[in-house]
Amino acid sequence: MSRRGAVRTGMVAAAVVVAALASGCGIRTTSVPVDAGPGPSRVPCSVTGDEVAARSTGVPVQVYLLCGSQLEAVDRRSPLPEEKVSGNPVATASALLAQLLSEPSESERQAGFSTAVKGPLVVSGGQPGDPAETLRLSRQPEDLTPTALSQIVCTLARSSAGAGEESVVLGGPGRYPPRRYTCTSELRERPESAAPTLGLPSPSVS
Repeated sequence: MSRRGAVRTGMVAAAVVVAALASGCGIRTTSVPVDAGPGPSRVPCSVTGDEVAARSTGVPVQVYLLCGSQLEAVDRRSPLPEEKVSGNPVATASALLAQLLSEPSESERQAGFSTAVKGPLVVSGGQPGDPAETLRLSRQPEDLTPTALSQIVCTLARSSAGAGEESVVLGGPGRYPPRRYTCTSELRERPESAAPTLGLPSPSVS
């Protein structure tokens, strides 16, 4: 082999070694587009009005269900007659609680909705000495899961059963004083967190 041929062979060998070292260090020698496939799909968190409209009987109501990691409002119809719930906070709260306890419909499930509220659970009016707008559950609110309580708080607070200012006054079956819970945007975004409470006036002494 001539001297010139030997030099050329050595240069080729050196180039091969450099390319191997570069690829071993994670250095891309060429820019090749990579098809990673479609991005992860997101649940719609929205139910078309067709199903709600199909239920022509009952009172239109709005409840808060879980979708993903947040609370989203869902339109439904309560089977209770309007004259029974109109102007009656306890009846309204009972109708809404029944909706939260019911399993989501097929279309709601397909849209990503679920509920964390589990029975048995009923609601009644306040006890003597409670503020007038008090609603008492058959279980202590603090004994419910944070997500279930958040659903109840936002559903009731944003209805005629609420106490105004996006809040609802809730207590349990015992003599523990009720608390005013507020449905904030932060709670709707993070329903697993504790529902914020506000102070109430001291109970009246009979």
